[in-house]
Amino acid sequence: METKGKLYIETYGCQMNFSDTQIVNSIMTDHHFETTPHIEDADLIFINTCSIRDNAEKRVRARLQEFKRYKKQKPGLVIGVLGCMAERLKEQLIEQEKMVDVIVGPDAYRDLPRLLDVAETGQKAINVMLSADETYADISPVRLDGNGVAAFISIMRGCENFCSYCVVPFTRGRERSRDPKTIVDEAAGLFNEGFREITLLGQNVNSYKDDNGNGFPGLLAQVAAISPELRVRFATSHPKDLSDELLQTMAAWPNICRSIHLPVQSGSDRILKLMNRKYTREWYINRIQAIKKYLPECALSTDIISGFSSETEEDHQQTLELMRYVGYDYAYMFKYSERPNTLAAKKHKDDVAEEVKSRRLKEIIDLQQKLSLKSNKQDIGKTCEVLIENESKKSKNELSGRNSQNKVVVFPKGNQQPGEYVQVKITACTPATLRGIIVEA
Repeated sequence: METKGKLYIETYGCQMNFSDTQIVNSIMTDHHFETTPHIEDADLIFINTCSIRDNAEKRVRARLQEFKRYKKQKPGLVIGVLGCMAERLKEQLIEQEKMVDVIVGPDAYRDLPRLLDVAETGQKAINVMLSADETYADISPVRLDGNGVAAFISIMRGCENFCSYCVVPFTRGRERSRDPKTIVDEAAGLFNEGFREITLLGQNVNSYKDDNGNGFPGLLAQVAAISPELRVRFATSHPKDLSDELLQTMAAWPNICRSIHLPVQSGSDRILKLMNRKYTREWYINRIQAIKKYLPECALSTDIISGFSSETEEDHQQTLELMRYVGYDYAYMFKYSERPNTLAAKKHKDDVAEEVKSRRLKEIIDLQQKLSLKSNKQDIGKTCEVLIENESKKSKNELSGRNSQNKVVVFPKGNQQPGEYVQVKITACTPATLRGIIVEA
């Protein structure tokens, strides 16, 4: 029997990267590798990288330096950099990170076996070619690190929005959508394996279009129709493309979760224009009003960037005002991090002082904490359906899951198991978590 090599893989960044890691696991499993959670046992180390912010790249570079000692201990060890950093920094990685043997962009994972053969001859192996049609639709992802309850399915790749601050269109290429049958079949297969929640992933799911011109609302309905016991989520929606048709589809299917992530980035029209976001504050508010009309129980989350080029105090206050108006349930909040070769880096000076960015970010975070707590307090006394995912991180006597609004709910353990639905009455909360007790349906 052939001895299998051992692959250790670390993943950074967005959920698309974690989905890509599952594809890489599948490809490597088919080529005589098995994954290991122990880095010291590995014959092959991959690091799947993110370029969206400077901090993410710094973390990866620091981790690569730590890998040097494993290379010294095991001279035949092969180290590969995958993903967006590989695409963006190929030459620099070869010059600066001498221990890196393989560099592979997001569209070239099928080429990994050949690249490893090249690396074994002592040469550097690189493929960062972007593809106009690669979707990995025929590869069944190997899901090793999940809870067996919730899974992610990539429905499309790439992005063509060209927000001025963002590297994604350059690292992941043009938009292309998977054939809907492959997506529905994958979701049905996961349901039959015991998974009870599917999240459909894309840089902008609203841009999904199959070869017959059918869009995302139709695909979402097809996945929801698999079973009423299957919860369906999606991420991420671009505000410029969020249609009433999508909201009507969500309203028609109770198992499509009442939660929408709608990144706003800024509440200022001037900044939105500099960001090339292609919508105005008024348009965004109109979409929020439409969500509340069709889906009154829908939770709203967002992304916000503090301190973008030339942002004034007035621009910042407009963002805070918009946050108060919408009343977000939660948010992902960051300081602006200029990325090389983006439109913003070429055209807009990164001229907001670091201490001003930090102060504004703190004000955004402090406000969101209040909004999250206010939202969660409104749930006290209500009963909601929770899909159990695992034990609570803080206590083995408690279980944790999420409700349709994507809020984490923690409650005392009974005889229930992950993958089961329970009715939980909410009795207390923090800004991040709801607490409750199981009640009879």
